[in-house]
Amino acid sequence: MDAQFEHDGWSVHRNVLPRELHDALTALFATHAAAGPGVRSGLDHAAVRALAKCAAVRALVEPILGPAAFCHRATLFDKHDAANWTVAWHQDRVVPVQERIDAAGFGPWSDKPGCGVHVQPPATVLANLLAVRVDLDGSHAANGGLCVLPGSHRSGVLSRDAIATFVATVPPFVPEVPPGGALRLRPLLLHSSPRVASPSHRRIVHLEFAPCELPDPVRFRVRV
Repeated sequence: MDAQFEHDGWSVHRNVLPRELHDALTALFATHAAAGPGVRSGLDHAAVRALAKCAAVRALVEPILGPAAFCHRATLFDKHDAANWTVAWHQDRVVPVQERIDAAGFGPWSDKPGCGVHVQPPATVLANLLAVRVDLDGSHAANGGLCVLPGSHRSGVLSRDAIATFVATVPPFVPEVPPGGALRLRPLLLHSSPRVASPSHRRIVHLEFAPCELPDPVRFRVRV
């Protein structure tokens, strides 16, 4: 286990995107992600599934979640001059599941267009999830790179007031990720994203991993 990662909730890694997947992912973004802020059904595409299973990504996942970990969701983000948006401070707190089932500790539930039923699982589940954001172009402050509040994930699921307190008291930081690199983070880490400030392009494959299946009877929608 990486003690520094667990303390801060994020880490940057170089040379994660396999060269043999670069062209396929570039083509995927050109045909599916250029018109809007994100494509949630990333695991429907073979190149994204291959990325989730490649050795470089698994080397970031397995030391944290163990060898049985699997990818349960992938989102494509394509931010550029013509598709430019702001994301407020938040935690990633919902996961895609097969169906809505009455289960203790799960909720609220939602239906997201094109990608089915989502739910907020218990805080103990959320604390053990992991995200790996593989970066085709590199991320930094000028191209709308992710901004984080280090250590905020260690306080669990946060209320609106608690988020406001963190934002007011913890200095924000924008990790610089090189092209082909990745940002690894805990989904409960508070993060936001500003608009692109200069002509640039930022394409991200956001992969989310779990160490094991959800508590019975709820099940992840997919496992890769």
